[in-house]
Amino acid sequence: MQIELPENLQQVAERLLGDRLPLAERFVHLLAQQGVERGLIGPREVDRLWERHLVNCALLADAIGPEVRTLADVGSGAGLPGVVIAIARPELEITLIETMQRRTTWLDEVNGELGLGLEVVRARAEELHGIRQFDAVTARAVAALDKLVRWTLPLVAPGGELLAMKGSSAAQEIEKAHKVLTKLGGEDPRITTHGDGEVEVPTTVVHVRRRAEATRKGDGRG
Repeated sequence: MQIELPENLQQVAERLLGDRLPLAERFVHLLAQQGVERGLIGPREVDRLWERHLVNCALLADAIGPEVRTLADVGSGAGLPGVVIAIARPELEITLIETMQRRTTWLDEVNGELGLGLEVVRARAEELHGIRQFDAVTARAVAALDKLVRWTLPLVAPGGELLAMKGSSAAQEIEKAHKVLTKLGGEDPRITTHGDGEVEVPTTVVHVRRRAEATRKGDGRG
């Protein structure tokens, strides 16, 4: 099944993906062809792959600062947003962290098919605490922020940033997570939106920086 890039998304897709747009088209094809049968996406998502998933995730690239070299995507699932970020930002060293074997198998296959040079790790995020750290950590549709920061913030290097893709409840989630966020060395929580004027529903990102002095026993750059 071939899912064509909608005309109204052509301009933003070209801005975000440039000459790597054909790689994104191949990824959409893989998702549409195998995603449903392998339980990676719901059948109703196929017709909305570009708008709801690919462009939505590619807009996250606008939130990733130029200082970022290493990035981990926690709960990568079908590769959203990790694979899309790898297409949009090929200069980054990206690690996909996923717990389920069938999903890591899929991610390994996609990595090989598209030649993205990704690292795929089958593990729970907590298993990597004190072992791996990254300049930035991303997550999409994994958990509410108060739970998510427990899993992800220890993976963020001091001075680095958690970038959590969220929806309309982002402000409320920040408020609810304030105590645990502070305890784990998080600071300056803020919300940015990306794609205003380009897409119908912009991408909302919660940024949480990890204090540069918040080093903890056992931490080491991975």
